[in-house]
Amino acid sequence: MGYRPRDERPGYHHVVTRGNNKQSIFLGDRDRAQFLRLLDGTARKHRWEVIAYCLMRNHYHLIVRIDAGGLSRGLCELNGAYALWFNGEHGRINHLFGRRYWNQHLADERHLLNAIRYVVQNPRRAGAAGELEAHPWTSYRATIGLALSFARFARDEVLALFGPTPSNAVTKFSEFCAALPPSARDPDGHVRRQPP
Repeated sequence: MGYRPRDERPGYHHVVTRGNNKQSIFLGDRDRAQFLRLLDGTARKHRWEVIAYCLMRNHYHLIVRIDAGGLSRGLCELNGAYALWFNGEHGRINHLFGRRYWNQHLADERHLLNAIRYVVQNPRRAGAAGELEAHPWTSYRATIGLALSFARFARDEVLALFGPTPSNAVTKFSEFCAALPPSARDPDGHVRRQPP
């Protein structure tokens, strides 16, 4: 049975790739920094705008804006280049990533905003303690101006979704990202544990 073709419509996409058998794809900060360097090169080559990212132990999330036909090819290059580097760096062989990447086209601004919040909240949902800015391997710190990003991303485009004045937009972005979306709570108001 063949795979269904990927949705590569121009626009915003939420992308997730997991390690093979949920194994670790990042063993340390050097790995994460290398992945983001490769992401930066891929984004330039394929004319992606990186809107948000989160690097977890065994998977990563990206939100990218793409032109026509540039998602599958770019992700094949990104994941292939990183897997070759990772295997060489750590003396491994065989597949690093599991099944094909998952992606969802974000059809409107509401879906885009909720996906951004979902991505930057990923460490919290996985059980990590601390505020969102305590997690350096998401785009959150760079979006609010607390750090430089390891990869070029469309900070101004993200903040423009929250208003025309940068300082006010940062405040609104922070408030929006800090809040749990209604779907993250069960009927009794408790926060649902979601898989990382």
